[in-house]
Amino acid sequence: MTKQKGEWQTLLDNLAEKFGMQPDIQDVLFLIGVQELGMGYRKFKKHEKVDVMHVAICTLLEPYGYYAFSGRDADGWPHFEVKEQLPFLKPAEQNNLMVRSIIEYFDRNKLND
Repeated sequence: MTKQKGEWQTLLDNLAEKFGMQPDIQDVLFLIGVQELGMGYRKFKKHEKVDVMHVAICTLLEPYGYYAFSGRDADGWPHFEVKEQLPFLKPAEQNNLMVRSIIEYFDRNKLND
């Protein structure tokens, strides 16, 4: 098992223990988006869930120089501007980038304890 796979599985196991379910990458993206939104627990409409995941993806890819935080709107939602277009990535490469960025996010924010 590679180091990244081991770290990913450890993260998923920790989240499963905290939330009582085994999350997948979509669940983790949603969790990060809610965290970054900073509005606490609430019900989201279907279109808002997509927006929450977009916040997560922008947040995760910001350290790589693809996005930059540009501020919050009147409703408190964070907004980002594209700094550099993502290169074409095959699905497995996209997944690896997301997994790596999620692991780094949890490490950076001390959320994986």
